[in-house]
Amino acid sequence: MTADGERPTASDLLLNLGDRLEPRHVAVLVVDMQNDFCAAGGYIERVVKKDPSACSRVAGPVNRLADLARRSGIPVFWLRADYDPGGLPESMRARLAAHGISEGCCIPGTWGHDWHGVQPEPGECVIDKHSYDGFVGTGLDLELQAGGIRTLIFAGVQTNICVETTLRHAHALGYYCVLIEDCVASHTAPAHEMTLATVRFLLGDVISLVDVARHWLPRS
Repeated sequence: MTADGERPTASDLLLNLGDRLEPRHVAVLVVDMQNDFCAAGGYIERVVKKDPSACSRVAGPVNRLADLARRSGIPVFWLRADYDPGGLPESMRARLAAHGISEGCCIPGTWGHDWHGVQPEPGECVIDKHSYDGFVGTGLDLELQAGGIRTLIFAGVQTNICVETTLRHAHALGYYCVLIEDCVASHTAPAHEMTLATVRFLLGDVISLVDVARHWLPRS
């Protein structure tokens, strides 16, 4: 939808990457950069038995993306997982139980819930979610609509789970989706690459942090 709530006409479609990245209708969405997903000793390492180091390494690029957005007048939104078992969808709890997992993840008040290597600035929107999808049960869509946002820039973890799930929903809602390939990561490299390929094929753009800087820096 356009900023005034009307369905875009053919002439309104953002057919060029430069138009899609125009700062006046762009927001950055950082997904789940939290200790339980990214840090040694967190849920991913301790419970899932996977190496979180790839997720930890994107903290620096995510910070650079957020700073670049701020310099360009682009809002940064932060998704934060709260996977207390009592608040999860039944389907999610059942699937975790099938893997023998009953422990909560990113529980508020714990170290695992804290940000990992990143920090929202005062006034930036932080949205807590209770499933892999950042739109379900949250006010994310309303916040984006209120800001006239048409394009979402995706960063964070895990590429193939919460990032992809949220991106697919954004695409279905009509947002243009841009995935920053060096600002997303997963504990499973083949799954990470599959998401990048899927987005490139049908769901949006996959570009580097350098690419997005080329579009925004002249305006900063």
